[in-house]
Amino acid sequence: MLDTGIDVPEVVNLVFCKPVRSKSKFLQMIGRGTRLCPDLYGPGQHKKDFLVFDFCRNFEFFNQNPEQAERKLSKSLTERLFKAQLDLIHRLDQRIPADVGPETTADGTQSEAGLRWDLARDLHARVESIHLDNFAVRPKRKLVEYYLDFTRWHRLTPEAVDEIGGNLAGLPTERTDEDEAAKRFDLLVLRLQLGQFEAIPDYDKLRQQVQLIASTLLEQTSIPAVREQQELLHEVAGDEWWQDVTLPMLELMRRRMRGLVRLIERAKRAIVYTDFSDELGEISVVSLDDIRVGTNFERFEAKARTYLREHEDRLALQKLRRNKQLSPTDLEELERMLVASGGGPEEIEQARRSANGLGLFIRSLVGLDREAANEAFSEFLTGRTLTANQISFIGLIIAHLTQNGVLAPERLWESPFSDIAPDPESIFPSADVDRLVAIIDSVRDTAAPEAVPPRNLLPGRP
Repeated sequence: MLDTGIDVPEVVNLVFCKPVRSKSKFLQMIGRGTRLCPDLYGPGQHKKDFLVFDFCRNFEFFNQNPEQAERKLSKSLTERLFKAQLDLIHRLDQRIPADVGPETTADGTQSEAGLRWDLARDLHARVESIHLDNFAVRPKRKLVEYYLDFTRWHRLTPEAVDEIGGNLAGLPTERTDEDEAAKRFDLLVLRLQLGQFEAIPDYDKLRQQVQLIASTLLEQTSIPAVREQQELLHEVAGDEWWQDVTLPMLELMRRRMRGLVRLIERAKRAIVYTDFSDELGEISVVSLDDIRVGTNFERFEAKARTYLREHEDRLALQKLRRNKQLSPTDLEELERMLVASGGGPEEIEQARRSANGLGLFIRSLVGLDREAANEAFSEFLTGRTLTANQISFIGLIIAHLTQNGVLAPERLWESPFSDIAPDPESIFPSADVDRLVAIIDSVRDTAAPEAVPPRNLLPGRP
């Protein structure tokens, strides 16, 4: 959301896709469109107005109910973490015998009691870092001073949990953690740990998010910090590790992975962390016998891609990347590599079906060597003088093959190719288009043990 600190004079459209209940924030957001911008639409054509698209009836709200416009802000990530840790301490207190005192040697990666005291010490340290003279703290000063005594954290009653969470969790402290990605990962793992005490509907989705994070990190083992945790990441990305997972195992995983999440390339950060509650009716827990942990095809692809990159020196894989014709023996070797990466019969069969062959599937993971892609078009380019659009068009084909390994010929009529020319035949003679399609098909055919007959999928062509 654009409010204070944002100054982009070129903005001419404001879109409200969420309700806003703070009138001051609402006016700040509207103000983002009021900035003047000379010559925005051309010489002498200045910005004179802007549009507001309000999909959440914010205007109606402030017109009809201005006295209730100021609402409480949503809880910060730090406050949600504090409360989740507090909840975990309380649940561990119910499991651990009352006569077990503070453990000074064990930690949360070794025992549940160690985890309980690690959490208590962490929250107590947060309370110690609260500045008592802060104006926001003064109304809660006596309560802060009460919980500065660590003996108050030895056994938390439900009343104490409510008191601490309701009054201290949101207070400002001098302890800061600027790693937002790490904190979100902490909250994700805390929810999994709480899920060890009672069934939660989204436990499997939370687990899959962690597995996807681990699989994505395995693609970046060139980073020393990631390489150090490679063994753990392989285990977490698989399914066996989760079969009998314990609270200390989750804690060890959290501590080793939290600092790595920020290393995930921004373009690959498709993982979405959610922390909201659905309103559900009555829930009953049903156990299914003889059901093993399911697999995720995207995770299989990520693990296979990582394994293949680590074994690029294999002859069959070199032939695939260098656009050399595969033999049935090569294809068998590639299938063995998929098995070694952790793929089972179901995943391998799905891979074969999804790409019309394992050779094409694996090439879609490892791409085509750029030199091999250029060589495939060398005869077509030799002795020609091409226009700028023709050069850009062929360059885009080569880039696509380098990245994805294969290209369906019908894609030449679609974006991004259509962004250069609406139709290949608008910049190439018909005979040249046929030659381009034949080259693309020949690149595809080398990834199969036997040549695949040409396909008739091109729009408007026989």
